[in-house]
Amino acid sequence: KTTVCVVENIKDVMSIEATQMYNGVYHVLGGVISPMSGVSPSQLKIDLLIENIQKNQVKEVILALNTSIEAETTMFYITRRLSGVIVKISNISRGIGFGDELDYADEMTIVHAIKNRVEVK
Repeated sequence: KTTVCVVENIKDVMSIEATQMYNGVYHVLGGVISPMSGVSPSQLKIDLLIENIQKNQVKEVILALNTSIEAETTMFYITRRLSGVIVKISNISRGIGFGDELDYADEMTIVHAIKNRVEVK
C-alpha cells in the first residue's frame, strides 16, 4: 500500500494487472484534464488521490496515464499538487514500441524514447 499507480480508467488497471509486474494499489482518476472537453481537475478524483497519499504514508506515486497532451497536463497538475508532499513521483516509460520503426514514429515519441533510454549492460 505504499506504492500507488495512478491511471485514467479501470481498463488501464486491467492492462497493468495482465502483466503481473505491479505489486501495489491503484487510483483511478476517471479521466484526464481536458479544457476543450470541459473536464477540469475538480471533476476528477485528484483531491481524493492527494488525501489518500497523505493519510496512508505512500512512498511512491507512479503516473501511468496515456500518451496525450491532456494526460501530460494532468501529470503536471498532479506533480504540482504533490510538491509539498514527501513522496517519490515517477511515470511509466514512453518511447518506441517493440516492433515499431523510427521512420513511423512522431517527434514526441522519439523525444520520450531518447529521454527515457536505459543503459545496456
